[in-house]
Amino acid sequence: MQSSRGDVGRRRDGWGGRWVALGGALACLAGCGASEVKPTAESHSGGLGSTSPAPAGGPSAPAASPSASGAPTGEALPASAQGESCGELGCRVFDTPQQALARVLAERPLILGVGESHMQKGSEGVRSATSHFRDELLSRLAPLASDLVLELWVVDPSCRKTQQGQKAVEKVAEKQKEVTKSQSAGNQNEFVALGNKAKALGVVPHTLSPSCAEYDAIVKAKTPEDSIAAMLGMLTTLTSDKAQRLHKRNADAGVGKMIVTYGGAMHNDLVPPQARAEWSFGADLQKASDGHYVELDIIVPELVKDSPSWRELPWYRLFDRTKHPGKTTLFNPSPGSYVLVFPAGGVADAPAGSGSASAPAAPASAP
Repeated sequence: MQSSRGDVGRRRDGWGGRWVALGGALACLAGCGASEVKPTAESHSGGLGSTSPAPAGGPSAPAASPSASGAPTGEALPASAQGESCGELGCRVFDTPQQALARVLAERPLILGVGESHMQKGSEGVRSATSHFRDELLSRLAPLASDLVLELWVVDPSCRKTQQGQKAVEKVAEKQKEVTKSQSAGNQNEFVALGNKAKALGVVPHTLSPSCAEYDAIVKAKTPEDSIAAMLGMLTTLTSDKAQRLHKRNADAGVGKMIVTYGGAMHNDLVPPQARAEWSFGADLQKASDGHYVELDIIVPELVKDSPSWRELPWYRLFDRTKHPGKTTLFNPSPGSYVLVFPAGGVADAPAGSGSASAPAAPASAP
């Protein structure tokens, strides 16, 4: 897809238009609430969708892939990033989320796939993973990262120029109403705030740009399940393609900075369950980066439930929200794969927007 869907903070008809946030199960289509970030249909140097080389001066590309044992490679870890062992699956406890992230970054990834569990209605009093990432982790990533690919798609204005195209956009929106009604209304605004913060820190945020043909494919799906599968496949392909292009741009320019993707905790899987393999881009990004891809799931403990989809996660049996109060827990279930569990008790931010935005759906792997 062309990476010319806009620049953060440029025009009112971008982020304020119709765009979609997919978690791992469904999309949402709605006008976003009041916010600073606005994507446009234009390309601007250094803006959202820009393909200009990232600034030089980042860390050089790593010389070795993550180790087979899953232990961090590269420079020696400072004492604060060593953590305290807490059992199986490489479990370690840290005083702060930033210290846990330092251990992940010791892998020296060139592409970091961050996945969250999206907020649902009824959880508005809990601080979201997006908010944690924006306020606690993004500033630590910013000096090492050139671009942030957000799990948001912007409707191509050309798709609205014909009656058929306009109907396709409307039909896709209609298909999502039932499946997004359980979502927290603030999620979309939080993704917008994340894009604003990234830009302020010098990291270029990007949305995704489906083609009109991809909209048609969703509309023509025979069943609701087929529509969902089409959207998930489209999201996976668009994110993977965008991240690969940005990574290649950096590599060609001799820039060793990271590309960060941010979305639902399903698409970033390095080794997904077979049933969801086609909706995960981890393996493709691992190959594209010559083994320098790292998967990081970020978890708000209050959202973890005793349900089948949570219980299937390898670290769930070791999870105990009552242990290590005030601490951050980091699991390393397999090489290149991490799960960061924030301390319990985070309080949600006050609403930043008008509350009119719809929310991304929860990933199937973490409802």
